[in-house]
Amino acid sequence: MAEADPLTWLTQAEDGELEHFMARLGPSGQREWRWDWRLWARPSQIAPEGDWRVWLVMAGRGFGKTRCGAEWVNEIAESRPDARIALVAAHLGEARAVMVEGESGLLSVGAPWRRPVFEPSLRRLTWPNGAQAMLYSAAEPESLRGPQHSHAWCDEVAKWDNASARAVAAWDNLLMGLRLGRDPRVVATTTPRSVPLVMRLLSESENGEVAVTRGSTFDNAVNLPRRFLDAMRTTFSRSLLGRQEIDGEMIADIEGALWNRTLLEDCREHGAPTCARVVVGVDPPASAGGDACGIVVVGLGTDGMAHVMADASVEKAGPERWARAVAGTAEAWQADRVVAEANQGGAMVASVLRAARLSLPLRLVHASRGKVARAEPVAALYEAGRVHHAGMFPRLEDEMCGLIAGGAYQGPGRSPDRADALVWALTELMLGTGGAPRVSLA
Repeated sequence: MAEADPLTWLTQAEDGELEHFMARLGPSGQREWRWDWRLWARPSQIAPEGDWRVWLVMAGRGFGKTRCGAEWVNEIAESRPDARIALVAAHLGEARAVMVEGESGLLSVGAPWRRPVFEPSLRRLTWPNGAQAMLYSAAEPESLRGPQHSHAWCDEVAKWDNASARAVAAWDNLLMGLRLGRDPRVVATTTPRSVPLVMRLLSESENGEVAVTRGSTFDNAVNLPRRFLDAMRTTFSRSLLGRQEIDGEMIADIEGALWNRTLLEDCREHGAPTCARVVVGVDPPASAGGDACGIVVVGLGTDGMAHVMADASVEKAGPERWARAVAGTAEAWQADRVVAEANQGGAMVASVLRAARLSLPLRLVHASRGKVARAEPVAALYEAGRVHHAGMFPRLEDEMCGLIAGGAYQGPGRSPDRADALVWALTELMLGTGGAPRVSLA
């Protein structure tokens, strides 16, 4: 039983059986067994059999992709003294912080007495047996032109810089340098995103060149905090972003969409700076039981950049409830103005917000064009790098990615209420309003 399924056996064995097992291992085995990755790993974290050239591990966050890549590299290095391994990340800082020094990086896996020595100034790791690994940045494709390797681990390939086709150029230069040894191979670990490099690898899996392993965050639930798992279910369970980032599902961008996932990831930041002006955009619902009331907070930084700071939208809310939500959001974010669409009745919108004791200036805006047409100049601000998202807003971003240039809305729900609220707020902050009517509720 121990030989057939060691992990299951170890977790279920009685004390006497464990003592007998440890005695059979002998001194050397007792020293080594706890560092045997193949004993503790899930089957999906072990390299598949077969004559693959690339192993693509495409899974949700927290799946254990980094540990998977680090253990594969360590196994290669310990078994092949002549191994010359490339470690490629989006930037050198990430290569060092995640692939080498991270909690699941190369300096944390394997037996301590066989771990490599890291020389940061040389970007080099050297194992006791002579095997070596070098760090590279995918943002500098030319750095991979020339060096030769026998193996490579490429981390978060979907995050590599796609500007001027840098990601594909870095990958191609790496492949052309994989000419040492008899069986050069690459492991690529990533969360799924429909970027050119990942789509190319998936297409190559059809001919057997690329072996693909997929997985979910919840596959690794035993090693993740319960609070984290609960938060992931609550926040992302109903969103396309959750299907991508948590379930590890490839969500293809809709052709002709004003926004795509890569653009939104590129504009993401961790926390917004202090803003000189804050606006709350509101897209009121037509009825209490229908669409959501879009409520989005956007600030204008001193650097002239816009920062999307909160999605406080509410669903299936009557006028009293959504008005209180708008008032509470404006107060919480110390907003300078509320901008609300008034096509469903400007007097009604003004009266319900007044009833909610909203004392801020209110600008009522009347839509003379469709939602997509209004969104196009705002999407151009994103393309120009003038808008950042201070965190993740999965349901808002799902709606943004469903707005199609010159076409009908193809996102979740009947209407992009959150995206429309965002558009009103950014139009007020960044594009001017062209003399739209203003009502003060002081």
